[in-house]
Amino acid sequence: MTYLTQSIKALAITAALALPTWAFAAEPAMVSDKGVLTDHKEMTLYTFAKDSGSKSMCNDKCAVNWPPLMAEESDKPMGKWTVITRDDGKKQWAYDGKPLYTFIMDKKAGDVTGDGKMDGAWKIAKPD
Repeated sequence: MTYLTQSIKALAITAALALPTWAFAAEPAMVSDKGVLTDHKEMTLYTFAKDSGSKSMCNDKCAVNWPPLMAEESDKPMGKWTVITRDDGKKQWAYDGKPLYTFIMDKKAGDVTGDGKMDGAWKIAKPD
């Protein structure tokens, strides 16, 4: 086998192994049987009314109580899902332009104790 033939075969195998990963990239969250967005641990996701223009206003202590739905540096937008950059430079998922969070007081899948907190500023995230 020539070097060129070996290189082409190696590239073909690499591409074949990578394609399933690209084709079946999972969305960052799911829709529960109650019609609300949840992370992959089925914890309820929330939006914050003070966020604006795809910018998270929940930082520092707020982010301790309302952990952001973090994205990896390599994650890419898909459909209504976008990736925003937080004040600390880390990446966070947003749905339809709204950054997403869980709530520290939700202890098990399906809990919705954060809905309406802070005079209604926190709402359960729902798909359109």
